Amino acid sequence: MKVITEAKVRAEIPRSEQPEFYVVEPGYILSPAAREYLMGRQIKITNGNNAGDKPESVSAAEVPPMPSVAAPVKAEGANYVDYNTGACYFEKPVHMTVLYGDVLVAKDHPQILFRGKTESLQSQIILMQAVIAERGGSQRLLDDLNNILTILWNILRSHVLNQPLVVTHIIGLTPAEVQERAQNPMQFYPVEEAGVPEYTRGLEYAQLNQLYTQMREVETAAITALHEGNRYTRNDILEVLNSLSSALRVMMFMHLAGEYK
Repeated sequence: MKVITEAKVRAEIPRSEQPEFYVVEPGYILSPAAREYLMGRQIKITNGNNAGDKPESVSAAEVPPMPSVAAPVKAEGANYVDYNTGACYFEKPVHMTVLYGDVLVAKDHPQILFRGKTESLQSQIILMQAVIAERGGSQRLLDDLNNILTILWNILRSHVLNQPLVVTHIIGLTPAEVQERAQNPMQFYPVEEAGVPEYTRGLEYAQLNQLYTQMREVETAAITALHEGNRYTRNDILEVLNSLSSALRVMMFMHLAGEYK
């Protein structure tokens, strides 16, 4: 597996050009810096397996306010404002980090903990990809993991930039198709489950199971963080995370059915 660096992407796409898509060919993955650079320029990322592949996710242009309460007002001359208290700062305190724009929260704020769990999950996906690549494993599995990884990057970008999130396909399926397969796996992947110890199903199955449980933790952290009172402020993110949990469950059945050989 070869890594596409930020420097390579910058060289391929000068500032004078603004393509709609950046195609990641089979056998390649984007470095985190390269992915962040493309997202910052609002260039959609797509796989190059098939000419008709859809982009992994699409962000709408309209930007809604993220908090459901009035945003804190920054005093003239100050560089930052506290999201919870409205206090203003000329320098960012070491115990605080950016929630969005020039608005700060403590690093143990639920929204920051949600971001941290998401980043931790991303690191586990990259580690699994590295193990698969070293063992000469399934390119299809690498591509599906890269799709999950890219959507997680887009979730973080949506959250940090205060933008809505739209995901049309996950591992080549619509969210509705993902849910249908997750709820009725035997209809699509008729494999024997009963009586078979899970540890005998191989390293990749065990890794996918670990990713699935971590995705559920990310989903729980998001539910804790993304609400004001009894109203949830980012249902778009919550819906995509729910679909990603189901997608990883589907990938486990795909592995058992031999679709990642």
